[in-house]
Amino acid sequence: MGLALAEQLGSAGHRVTVYERAAQPGGLATWHDFGDFTWDRFYHVILPSDTALVDFIRRIGLGGKLRWQATRTGFYVDRATHSLSSGLDFLKFPLLGPWSKFRLAATILYCSRIRDWRRLEGMTVEEFLVRYSGRATFEKFWRPLLLAKLGENYTRVSAVFIWTYVKRLFSARDAAAQTESLGYVSGGYRTVFARLVERIRAAGGDLRLEVEVGAVRPLSGGGVEIEAGGAAESFDKVIFTGPVNVLRAVADPSLVQVPAQGDIEYLGVLCLALVTRRPFCPYYVLNIADERIPFTGIIGMSSLVDTAETAGLHLTYLPKYVLSDDAALRRPDAEVVAEFMAGFRRMFPGFPETEIAGVHLNRAVKVQPLQVIGYSDRVQQPRTRNADFYVVNTAQFASNTLNNNEVIRSVNAFLEQFEPEFRSAA
Repeated sequence: MGLALAEQLGSAGHRVTVYERAAQPGGLATWHDFGDFTWDRFYHVILPSDTALVDFIRRIGLGGKLRWQATRTGFYVDRATHSLSSGLDFLKFPLLGPWSKFRLAATILYCSRIRDWRRLEGMTVEEFLVRYSGRATFEKFWRPLLLAKLGENYTRVSAVFIWTYVKRLFSARDAAAQTESLGYVSGGYRTVFARLVERIRAAGGDLRLEVEVGAVRPLSGGGVEIEAGGAAESFDKVIFTGPVNVLRAVADPSLVQVPAQGDIEYLGVLCLALVTRRPFCPYYVLNIADERIPFTGIIGMSSLVDTAETAGLHLTYLPKYVLSDDAALRRPDAEVVAEFMAGFRRMFPGFPETEIAGVHLNRAVKVQPLQVIGYSDRVQQPRTRNADFYVVNTAQFASNTLNNNEVIRSVNAFLEQFEPEFRSAA
């Protein structure tokens, strides 16, 4: 989000400085060295309907690196895997009877057509899904998926949560071909960030890595002062793009007001990446409805990404989502790896150890906000108490799931509304 803002503001003629605490740019979309190749640290995908993101990639000159591939979806339950990649697969799905399948399909279709999301904020996701899918379908299909994604926290989440996922994933399906078409950028997001950094610097901007912001203060004559790396520097305008807890820690109280409804809760993630010499899962997404498996699902990246990008090896992600204050996020790497690998062997007992070329564990504490009942009332809006300080972050995704298309869409909306104020300050 910060890099996209900086690139567009630089292209508009503004001198921009970006502060980044990490050693690499990109935040949650940054890359990881897997040994024989480099790819995204966490899994990402582009949908054909991600028009804001696709237009952005093309505008920065990377349209020729977009790749598209038909993919498949599966469902794991009772130690068996079932394909859910087509209408015929759905009709054969053994977990649900005909009536339950009809209600499930009707619920998904209904979700995809809802426009007024605010009316969903007042009911829990369970209330919504039981009302439209029925109790039996909820218990057999939806509840295991919610538990895998959110644990028992699913009881506190509003119906907006499931609506955002259905709305986005429904758009990935080609109605004519009845297949899912997904995309990526050749070279991964490292290619995107290299281009963004190049463009920011070419426009006279500055990217400062491994610099932690300690304080953000208003200046008496206008503008904002940032204290970082032991030095203070003043700016005409400052846009904050980090998570809410960091905002609270570094921003002077005169800049922002804490919403009375309470602070934002975030989900964190533990993500094991397996590098193997041959594939073990034919699906891009394998949903797991088994509480005995320690990870949320399986993302078979090599069912989407050409193995020429990954040195002929296969890359698979095994994520687990927990609240950001969950002790699981602070467990030693060795413990998490052992637990996840035990779950992997439970699912794929015949996969040879000799075919595993690498095991990599990454984690992130603040991944996406938990959309609880009445969540939008807790959100800090871009406009703050100070005319020179703005907030644009993923906590503002009250009606969307976290994805890079939504990041670019939010950046575009912010600049359309506020960039004229930046011009007047120049």
